[in-house]
Amino acid sequence: MYMHKLTQTVITGHDKAVVQTKAGKVRGAIVEGNYIFRGIKYADAERFHMPHDVEPWEGVKEALVYGYNPPELNTVLAHDEPYVPHYFWPENEHCQYVNIWTKSIDPSAKKPVMVWMHGGGWMGGSSVEIYSYDGENLAEYGDVVVVSLNHRLNVLGYLDLSQYGEEYKNSVNVGLADLVAALKWIHENIENFGGDPGNVTIMGQSGGGSKVLSMLQTPAADGLFHKAIMQSGGARLGFDPNARKTNQEFADKIVANLGLTKETIKEIETVSWYDLSAATIKAIYQCNQEGKGRPSWGPISDGEYFFGNPAEYGWREESKNIPMIVGSNMGEFKCYAAFNLEKSKNALTEEEVDQLLTEELGDKKDAVVEAFKKAYPDHNIIDAIYTDTSMRPSLIQFCKDRAKNTDTPIYEYMFSFESDWDGGVPAWHNAEEPFMFHNARYIESAFVPGESDKLEDAVTSSWLAFAKTGDPNNALIPTWKPVDQDSNIMIFDKTIRSETNFDDELMGAYPPPKPMGFPGSTKMFSVYGADLEI
Repeated sequence: MYMHKLTQTVITGHDKAVVQTKAGKVRGAIVEGNYIFRGIKYADAERFHMPHDVEPWEGVKEALVYGYNPPELNTVLAHDEPYVPHYFWPENEHCQYVNIWTKSIDPSAKKPVMVWMHGGGWMGGSSVEIYSYDGENLAEYGDVVVVSLNHRLNVLGYLDLSQYGEEYKNSVNVGLADLVAALKWIHENIENFGGDPGNVTIMGQSGGGSKVLSMLQTPAADGLFHKAIMQSGGARLGFDPNARKTNQEFADKIVANLGLTKETIKEIETVSWYDLSAATIKAIYQCNQEGKGRPSWGPISDGEYFFGNPAEYGWREESKNIPMIVGSNMGEFKCYAAFNLEKSKNALTEEEVDQLLTEELGDKKDAVVEAFKKAYPDHNIIDAIYTDTSMRPSLIQFCKDRAKNTDTPIYEYMFSFESDWDGGVPAWHNAEEPFMFHNARYIESAFVPGESDKLEDAVTSSWLAFAKTGDPNNALIPTWKPVDQDSNIMIFDKTIRSETNFDDELMGAYPPPKPMGFPGSTKMFSVYGADLEI
C-alpha cells in the first residue's frame, strides 16, 4: 500500500510525530515532510451493540501500521483488479480505526479535513482496500488533512435482532453508528493533527456515497461535518417497504442455524466469527432456495436514530445547509460488457459496431445514436452501449430534488475520461478515484501520458476547492454552476466542459435498463448458492 514514491525519506522515533489524542498519545511517521498515522482506534464495541469511546492509555501508542479491516463474509478476488488495484489486510470485527495524512501537527494550522468513507456497499471493502485510497498525495497536493476509516459491515453492522430484546434495538444500525463515532473522534481530536474541526468534508464512492448520504439523515452526526461529496452511489430511487421484516426473518434463520433461541440469544455475541459467518451464508442460501429476498446490508430507518433515504423520507431540516458534490462515471458497471469482446471495442469495424448496437438497442438504436453523438461528441459511437443507464437517471433526479428543497448549492459532475488501458475502456465504477486522490500517475489503468496528469490536477483541485470553501470552482476548470431546475454539470474528460442537461435526451432514448452486472459476479457470489456445501 505504501507504493507512491520510489524513494522516500521516512523519519520515525520515540519523540517524532507524537500527537496527543483525547485517550492518549499516538506516534506516526514523517514521510517526505508529510505526517502519516495509521491504525488509530477511534471506538470500541461489543458485537451487535453501539460503539463507545476507547479506554485511555498511558505512554505512547504506535500508529505506524493499519488497523484491522472489517471481516467479509467471503474472500473476494476483485472482479476488476487491473482497473481497480486492490490491497488486502488482516480482518477482525474490532475494526474501528482511522488513518490520517497531514502536512502539519500544529493545532493552530486549522487545515480543511477530508474524510473518506470506502465503497463496497455496506457489505465489504475497507479504508485500504483500493490503492487509490492512499491519502498522502491528496494531503500534500492540497495542504489538507485526509482521514480514512473502517467500520462494521454486513451481518456485524446491519443485522436486525430487535425482536430478541430491547438491548438489540439498534443492532441494525451499529455499523452506521461506527461512522458517527469516527466523525465524533475526528471532531474531538483532529485539531492536534493540524485540522479544523469546523471545516470537515465527508466523501465516499459507491457504498461510500450511500454512507455520506446516510450521515445527512442521521441526527447524531449533526455538526460533525460541513460539506458532502457523493461519488457513484447513494442517489437511488427504489425502496423496499419490507426491508425491516425481511431483515428480521433473515436474522431468525441465522439464530436458528446457530442453534439459539430467544432465551439463549446472548450467546450470539460470543460465538466465533467462523460460526456466525457460516450461519449467515447458510441463511442466504436458504433464502435463495425459498425464493425470498435477503437484506441488502445497510442501515434501516427507525424514525429516531436514522431517517432513511430523503427520496422516501424527505430531507431533514438540519441537513439542508450542507453543500454537496454529486456525480457518477460514464460507464460505471455497464462498461464491463466491453471486456467480453474478442478485441478492443475501438478496433471493431463499422459493421461489427452496427451489429452490436442493433443487438443491444433494437428499435431504439437510431434515437440513442443521435442523442449519444450530441452528449459525447468525442467518444466512439460504440460507447453508446457501454454507457450507464441504471445509476444516471436516479442521480439526475436526486440533484434536482435536492436543489428544489434547499438553497444550499449542489454541484453535479460526470467523469467520462477514457483510459488507454486494454485498447480503451469507458470510465468504469471507481475510475474517478485515482484522480480525486491525486494518485492517477501511480495507477497503471488511469495513467495516460500528457492527459491524465492534467485531468488529475483539475479533479483534485475541484474537490479541494469545495472542501476549503464549499465551492468547487478553480482556475483549472470552466465555471461550474450549481444545479437548479436544470442539470448544470461539469464533465471531466480529455476536454473539461460545463454543460446543461447534456444527456437528458440520451437517457430518455434508451430502452429500460437491464440488471447491472460485472465480471466475476457469478463466481463472487457463488458462495451464496449451490457452490457452497451446507
